[in-house]
Amino acid sequence: MPRPIHATIHASALRHNLERLRAAAPGARVWAIVKANAYGHGIERAWPGLRAADGFALLDLTEAERVRALGWRGPILLLEGVFAPRDLELCSRLQLWHVVHCDAQIDWLAAHKTQQPQRVFLKLNSGMNRLGFAPARLRAAHARLQALPQVDEVALMTHFSDADGPKDIAAQCDVFQRATEGLPGERSLCNSAAALRHGDDAAVRGDWIRPGIAVYGSSPDFPAHNIAHWGLQPTMTLASELIAVQNLQPGDSVGYGSTFTADRPIRIGVAACGYADGYPRHAPTGTPVLVDGIRTRTLGRISMDMLAVDLQPAPFARPGSEVTLWGVSASGAVLPIDEVAASAGTIGYELMCALAARVPVVV
Repeated sequence: MPRPIHATIHASALRHNLERLRAAAPGARVWAIVKANAYGHGIERAWPGLRAADGFALLDLTEAERVRALGWRGPILLLEGVFAPRDLELCSRLQLWHVVHCDAQIDWLAAHKTQQPQRVFLKLNSGMNRLGFAPARLRAAHARLQALPQVDEVALMTHFSDADGPKDIAAQCDVFQRATEGLPGERSLCNSAAALRHGDDAAVRGDWIRPGIAVYGSSPDFPAHNIAHWGLQPTMTLASELIAVQNLQPGDSVGYGSTFTADRPIRIGVAACGYADGYPRHAPTGTPVLVDGIRTRTLGRISMDMLAVDLQPAPFARPGSEVTLWGVSASGAVLPIDEVAASAGTIGYELMCALAARVPVVV
């Protein structure tokens, strides 16, 4: 029989979270962000739960081709725009919208031969300092784009750097409003955190929101708020089973490096999951895990194919018992991915995207 580990993608949770984001920003249309292979969920696997979106946003052309192959005929947005002039040919063929964040991309558009003008999102650098035109240069870029016969409509966008923290979005909103005042075109500002925290403000939600991580069942401002606070549901479960049980005596250690040593008699379980499956190797003793739906903790160092768990809270556990590494157990108990990630010193995004190819996935 196959090794007892698998991931489950919950289409109903994806649908729920998408509608939760839509409700948070009433009147705005929703880009479903499916970059990084839908945050590790798989574009094709996430599709049934996300097809009610108003558009799909992603990074590369192969992902755009996959979305079109699923039958989607609505808007698709390239979030970083094109990377070379030849990419514009595929934009024309696939009818892609794309971000313009630098002069070179405008130059490429000006030289592009097409019978079908394209829709673009002109990006303002309002403080993130990654991509986008400086505020003083935005209007000139906007005028250049509007003058091109290769361009149909010009929308305006920016990206928040601190929507999930105490600094928040006020300063960047002010920069955006002043830089774009009087310019025509739709607006898109909100990521997940901004949509949930400020989506009731019409000036912030604009015409399009771009929720990413919240759609996939992770809180964008954890630990300040968890997914229950935002009404979100886990969209990915990583589950395995116990394959062995050991009884330790005081002084016995667990795993490589003997990083955990028992100070009393303790019963432990060994689960078929390790860092080669995408579980974080640096997760320390105490990282939360569910055994038969009962919350307990990992013990010792994570191995390539196995990890150890404390069975004191689950005295009836035995080989074959369910182990939920994150997500939803068979009993309905929830272990948010954010808690596992925080214990390992990372974020839920990384755990989702790191799911290994060797892990079977079901929808």
